[in-house]
Amino acid sequence: MQNPSLYAAIDLGSNSFHMLLIQQVAGTGRTMAKVKRKVRLATGLQPDGSLDQTAMERGWDCLRLFAEQLQDVPADQVRIVGTATLRLATNIDVFLARAEDILGHPIRIISGEEEAATIYQGVAWTSSGTGRRLVIDIGGASTELIIGEGTSATLLNSLNMGCVTWLKRYFPEDELTHARFEQAIGAAQAELSGVAADYLKLGWQHAFGASGTVQAIQEIMMAQGENEHITLARLHQMKEQAIACGNIKQLQLHGLTPERAPVFASGLAILIALFETLGINSMVLAGGALREGLIYSMLGTRRNCDAQDRTIDSLIARYQLDREQGERVRNTALLALKQLQPAAGSDEVCMLSRAAMLYELGLCIEYKKAPEHAAYIIRHIDLPGFTAPQKSLLAALLLNQRDDFHMEALHAQCAMDEERAVLLVRLLRLAIILCLRRTQGTVPAFTLRTDGHRLILSLPTGWCKHHYLRASELHAEALRQTGQGWSLDIVEA
Repeated sequence: MQNPSLYAAIDLGSNSFHMLLIQQVAGTGRTMAKVKRKVRLATGLQPDGSLDQTAMERGWDCLRLFAEQLQDVPADQVRIVGTATLRLATNIDVFLARAEDILGHPIRIISGEEEAATIYQGVAWTSSGTGRRLVIDIGGASTELIIGEGTSATLLNSLNMGCVTWLKRYFPEDELTHARFEQAIGAAQAELSGVAADYLKLGWQHAFGASGTVQAIQEIMMAQGENEHITLARLHQMKEQAIACGNIKQLQLHGLTPERAPVFASGLAILIALFETLGINSMVLAGGALREGLIYSMLGTRRNCDAQDRTIDSLIARYQLDREQGERVRNTALLALKQLQPAAGSDEVCMLSRAAMLYELGLCIEYKKAPEHAAYIIRHIDLPGFTAPQKSLLAALLLNQRDDFHMEALHAQCAMDEERAVLLVRLLRLAIILCLRRTQGTVPAFTLRTDGHRLILSLPTGWCKHHYLRASELHAEALRQTGQGWSLDIVEA
């Protein structure tokens, strides 16, 4: 019997085949299954354009894994697409006839332009931020470049270069040398030369990478103690680390998984060319790509809404949180932040706001260890719109919302420097205490100012005498923060 809440997307890529199974819950998608196999279909492309039998057999074997799961999904809630290699193969009919028989569903070979547009939708649904986005997806045989804003793509291209095809052409015999890298980078720059001017003219505020190459690079950086922001300097450092290994078979970088190693160098070369040609300053990993674009186009969730807002709304509904109280704590915390830093960065505003809206998340389990439960949920739940470092910071904020401080969590997160994260924790804790009454009009008119690491919270004259519980909690909090080396004074104006 089919489940009407299930949706499936299958991406027959040039490097990997992926299946994503989603269940619609509380207005958003809950991931029920992800199946991925490194089919490396592009390695089977012959000089005459045909796909060899061995590559097709690998593909069919993988599709047999997907077929059983699809039996539970309504047919009109399944999307299966093929990309660059299947666009190029001259004997595509042979592959498709057997593949569709295995899956029991039609497969649509999409154009490079449609692939780019769908990738952008996947990023828009799962990655947060305002302004124009540059989205890059380095596939096995093609690379998609998109600039868009909100959920609308403005400029998109699909280029004939990918980590599998570049591996075959520019890293023969698996050699990792300066000469091999320079050839691969130069070829990618030549491929970009025809479109780069359009992207530079339009411009963007944020750059996202939606490919396995970007994920591998971010994993390496975080394993090596760096933050999530990929820069050209870090890419060149990785290139030198790879060259020092000498050969792809000996490629061992801390944080690089064995399954990503074969196409890591070729993907890295393409990404370096993109950074250099387009002048990209910094890039982060996107929350989704082609598969998510296919899924969310079926779900019909709100389009004009930030990805993080959709996720917060879903969590509030799923865990029956008190939205009014969350908004009360959020507004109080953001007012405190604005008083201290009138031009506070969007990262601080965003993370403090999200933590305030979710601070009662752990109460769905029990009260005493609610902060620990909240942090655990955040660390282990899908959070579309949040990067892995943002999840880590959000969990650290929720863990530190009351009682003793857990500094190890603040040390471990790498979304922002520790001093900024500590300030967010201090403001969140104060806001929660000020909002203990849980009713409109009970938050006092306060002012907050700073003197170095010292915070001075000013309350109306006589307030502490008439609000004994909150006054007591504030003075206990002052002792806790001062004990950590951050002075907090509670005064009446």
